[in-house]
Amino acid sequence: MIRIATAECFTYGKIGLEIHAISRGYYMNISHMLNFEPSRLSLTASLFIPTLSGVKSVLGFEPLEPDDLLNGIKVYNEEKDKIMALKMAEAVRSITGADIGIGSTAGIGKGAIAIADERTVLTGSSGVYADLRTSDAGTIMKRQEFGIEEAFLLLEKILIENYS
Repeated sequence: MIRIATAECFTYGKIGLEIHAISRGYYMNISHMLNFEPSRLSLTASLFIPTLSGVKSVLGFEPLEPDDLLNGIKVYNEEKDKIMALKMAEAVRSITGADIGIGSTAGIGKGAIAIADERTVLTGSSGVYADLRTSDAGTIMKRQEFGIEEAFLLLEKILIENYS
């Protein structure tokens, strides 16, 4: 059994929901893309952590200084998103004892997705530019959808490379 844990921000915990669904034999929105035996997967935890206080108290590390805060929600630029997504993936993997950790965060830019296990770190972005402070809901949701798709592409890659 391959245990996966997520610490998500702009993907709202949807990566974890999809992983849980496919591991139980049904598909939701995007997980049908995954070319890997789903019965080998198990979701250990799926966390939605948009705030600085959540990162500190739940994931147990001091987050980077945000570029902005919206009611406690961390807003980073694209470079900081990449760093934070990886820190979140590594922290949730460590805390839960999962084999694979997935982190996602997006503020200003295309966002970042990071997937890490003990041997490999893969990172990507949604490819859709948005600014959490000013973009319309449609753009924000499009960034989320593309970010979830990217997460499954990266997950498939790490599963095939390290768990086949």
